[in-house]
Amino acid sequence: MKKKILSAGIAAALTMSLMASTPAVAGKKVLLKVPVWFGTHLTGLGSTPKYVAEHLNAASGGSVKMKIYEPGKLVPPKEILESVSKGQVNAGWSTPGYNTGLLGQKGAIFSAVPFGPDAPEFLAWVNYGEGRQLWQKLYDDAGYNVHSIPCSIIAPETSGWFSKPIDKPEDLDGLRMRFFGLGALVMEKMGVSTSLLSSKEIFPALEKGAIDATEFSMPAIDKLLGFHKILKYNVSELKTTYFPSRVSVWLLSPSGTFHGSSASIFSSVSAVPIWLRMYS
Repeated sequence: MKKKILSAGIAAALTMSLMASTPAVAGKKVLLKVPVWFGTHLTGLGSTPKYVAEHLNAASGGSVKMKIYEPGKLVPPKEILESVSKGQVNAGWSTPGYNTGLLGQKGAIFSAVPFGPDAPEFLAWVNYGEGRQLWQKLYDDAGYNVHSIPCSIIAPETSGWFSKPIDKPEDLDGLRMRFFGLGALVMEKMGVSTSLLSSKEIFPALEKGAIDATEFSMPAIDKLLGFHKILKYNVSELKTTYFPSRVSVWLLSPSGTFHGSSASIFSSVSAVPIWLRMYS
């Protein structure tokens, strides 16, 4: 079984269908100051905001620009949602799964579904099965003044790094492990004590012995964080988890409502005219 994560890559399929319908906002410029949850040095998971920014800037002819701020440079990652809602920043790049304390556990459904669908099935639900409306309703019901745009996807992830082989569920009992989203609830049912740490906190926690194991992303990304230097066993068949947008863009409308047509899930670039209306 594999752990699949949707987060930082859908933007490759770009659509410009809204661009031709925006003569009223021609000549106006918008700067989106975007704090991100993941460092942009993390391939795929963190690098996509820069990719989207590049194409958004080009697609808008310079009318809409994204300036990316590394984690903690503008606001702490855990404060992105509330900062956007309060108008302290006009956009942010994060995921509902990291905000279950604010949105409730149901928020994690839009970041990780244990034993969930594959990417095409999930996107079909988002686009044609009212998933998109439920996603936005998550923020609306919690009282946040934001508009969320699911905008990216990455490849399957593994289930974690361990100091010993994991051959049966009983091998997990008693472990202290960094884990994310609904998957953490699954692990807790098997006797694991879970905690949610940021990418920068994981390696020091392993060094100090504060946790025994961790999951984060795919091996190519985990390698950048050095987990393999401490933990020698990477498990890829522990569970199936689908992350239907580990990263999303939150946008704040000055009036507290969203104006304009819905942005395409396939690319935040298609939201150029929306951003112009919202922030001009």
